[in-house]
Amino acid sequence: MRKMISDFFVDHPSIKVIGTARNGKDAIKKIQMLKPDVVTMDVEMPEMNGLESLKVIMKECPVPVVMLSSTTKSGAKITLEAMASGAVDFITKPSGPISLDLQKIQSDLIRIVENAATVHVSKLRHAAHMDVGRTTSPIEKVSTISNNAHIVENNLREVNVKHSVKWDSHSKKIVLIGTSTGGPRALQEVITRLPQNIPAPILIVQHMPAGFTKSLANRLDQLSKITVKEAEQGDILQAGVAYIAPGDFHLHIRKIGMSYGIELDKSEPPRGGHRPSVDVMFEDISNYNDFDKIAVIMTGMGSDGAKGLQALKNKGNVIAISESAETCVVYGMPKSAYATGLVDEVADVDDISNIIMKYLP
Repeated sequence: MRKMISDFFVDHPSIKVIGTARNGKDAIKKIQMLKPDVVTMDVEMPEMNGLESLKVIMKECPVPVVMLSSTTKSGAKITLEAMASGAVDFITKPSGPISLDLQKIQSDLIRIVENAATVHVSKLRHAAHMDVGRTTSPIEKVSTISNNAHIVENNLREVNVKHSVKWDSHSKKIVLIGTSTGGPRALQEVITRLPQNIPAPILIVQHMPAGFTKSLANRLDQLSKITVKEAEQGDILQAGVAYIAPGDFHLHIRKIGMSYGIELDKSEPPRGGHRPSVDVMFEDISNYNDFDKIAVIMTGMGSDGAKGLQALKNKGNVIAISESAETCVVYGMPKSAYATGLVDEVADVDDISNIIMKYLP
């Protein structure tokens, strides 16, 4: 397995494999000695597994780590714990713990490693290390919106004013969240801070393969005051419940009497390589004007969500929130959303729940 992964990078123009490790303990020693830019690490290893090793690495010698995981239920659960503990991303092995057909994921693994190499290690600290005690208003503090630019109080207010959203805090609301790389930890920061009595349903698209979204939902449900579940066909939307789109399905809704239900779609192909897609969810919800929308775009590679945000804004009453560059693991999706000129609020991830609640009755 180590030989196969090393061979993937033999002809790569800018990535060189500088070492391999037999297990977690060996990995920690090698990382301290060789100081790599990126580490790929199996979830399942002898002596010290990937999760145990990751926790030590992020504490003693932090570096972007990409986890390789099996698609088993236990593998998915451990992978989600690894993401919460600072892993930048993960990829599933095609056929179990010993996958001799790893070449099936060669191009994806190379792309993920290339992306991981651009991530600043300070963004990967465990969520518990974040200063959760801050109560500063998002409009009072500086919010980063690109690597070289900041907007402060006046600019934020100008952003809010220029959209002239006619917001009635007492009308029906729905919250829409889209995220990708770094998303599991960002969702943990946001969802666990929402109150149990939040007066709106929450729809979430997190780019993840089938099998992992259920583990993500279960993990967030255990940590949160609200109910979090993997969305199922026909689920009736309820306030105080977050529905995570299952891997390999687009998320739609449909009207059922006076209520709305979940519609899962596998017939439409992936959009921009993603199924579920944030654009697809946003575009579908834009067709329903029975409620105002709060659209949130957080950390992730690429631009998924930007086109969908335009559809939402064109057809209804929408408040758009994007995560700041300061807390994004990857400032791709929020940057693309901000570039549309339609974002109303820019905020650090630990302030997003407060901003959501600000717009609810």
